[in-house]
Amino acid sequence: MATSRTQEPAWLLHSTPYRETSLVVDLFTREHGRIAAVAKGAKRPRSALRAVLLQFQPLMVSWSGQRELRTLTGAEWTGGLAAPEGDALLCAFYLNELLMRLLAREDPHPPLFDAYGEAIARLAGGEDLGETLRRFEWQLLREIGYAPDLGRDAAGQPIDPRGWYRWSPGDGFVARETAAAGQAGEGGVSGATLGELASGRFASAAGRQQAKYLTRAILSHHLEGATLHTRQILIDLHKL
Repeated sequence: MATSRTQEPAWLLHSTPYRETSLVVDLFTREHGRIAAVAKGAKRPRSALRAVLLQFQPLMVSWSGQRELRTLTGAEWTGGLAAPEGDALLCAFYLNELLMRLLAREDPHPPLFDAYGEAIARLAGGEDLGETLRRFEWQLLREIGYAPDLGRDAAGQPIDPRGWYRWSPGDGFVARETAAAGQAGEGGVSGATLGELASGRFASAAGRQQAKYLTRAILSHHLEGATLHTRQILIDLHKL
């Protein structure tokens, strides 16, 4: 027996043409995680869904069905948020690609849903792009169980703000003996930066650079080397 869901907060992550007049939409919902649904007739010029199904705009959606591909029965724009522009728009597409690649279907994460909305608002509001991305990346890694412990190193010792560390897959942060051995280009990160990453605020450009290298390495490891297209564009523009 088909089930129906009504009035659930959601964001549109991606859409793909389906048959002549419809779309398959990938939605990030607060209580059901990432779901796919057919938006019947959404490509028709007079379709009510056509004007509503926009990325980076908060929606309320309803759907029917229990299979992997549902049927979208309604979508409403809830308003109140300007869309990101320019480089911030590319960053927003990057967030969507991260969720599409790393978040399993039917895996709800309400805190991550809220963090996504906050990140889109910050990007639209002109806040620091790098800091916004690092904060969301770490929230995503934490929610899906891929974030290493920021409080203790691989030996179980508390992270020393004055120390230097190397991230090791499966182990966590391995202490390094000298700051010279902890240059960002060699995979090093300071204990102070790990504390800043935990708080989501960075005190220096060096800390932001180290955090960028670290999150990129962890994401690349769990993506098994797959290229994120939006990130490559941003790297080429020296923004990510």
